[in-house]
Formats: sequence, C-alpha cells, structure tokens
Amino acid sequence: MAESDTQIHLEVLLQEPKMSKVILLNDDYTTMDFVINILMDIFGKSYHQASEIMMSVHKNGSGVCGVYPYDIAEFKAKQAKLKAQKYRFPLKIITQDLN
Repeated sequence: MAESDTQIHLEVLLQEPKMSKVILLNDDYTTMDFVINILMDIFGKSYHQASEIMMSVHKNGSGVCGVYPYDIAEFKAKQAKLKAQKYRFPLKIITQDLN
C-alpha cells in the first residue's frame, strides 16, 4: 500500500472549559486600598471596577473578581492569596465552579 493510499480520519471533540468564579470575602483587617490593588494588579480591573467590587465585598460580604476557566481562576486566586500573605493580610478568596 503506497503512502498516498493511507487516509487517517481524526475526530477531535472540543469541550468548553470548566468555568469558575473568583470571589473575595470580607474580613475586618484587609484594607480597602489593598483589595483595590489586588483587583487591579491580578484581575486587571480598572480603578472604577475595582472600587465597585471592593464596595460589594465591604457591604455585602463578598464580591466577584471575575469568571475564568478553572485553571486560570485557581491561579489568580493563589496569586492574590500569596500577595496578601506577603503583606500580612488575612484576605479570603475562593473559587466556585459554574458548570
């Protein structure tokens, strides 16, 4: 059988990635300025967006930083936790699966 006679059929099934929300939780020690900095630096929010999310955290007990594919959400949450630990803030941040 010649090489040109061989046909390979490959079927690739693509799935939407599992999505997760990254959620900041309120605490009594992490400063509002630090939360705004985290939101701008790690989550790419504008100052205005970061301020709105920070106020949601402050008033409602939590605020959504964003919705990302699972791996990215976990990575960003870990970055935020590590930065908070570096500055000795007890920032609480969780991820929540959407699908």
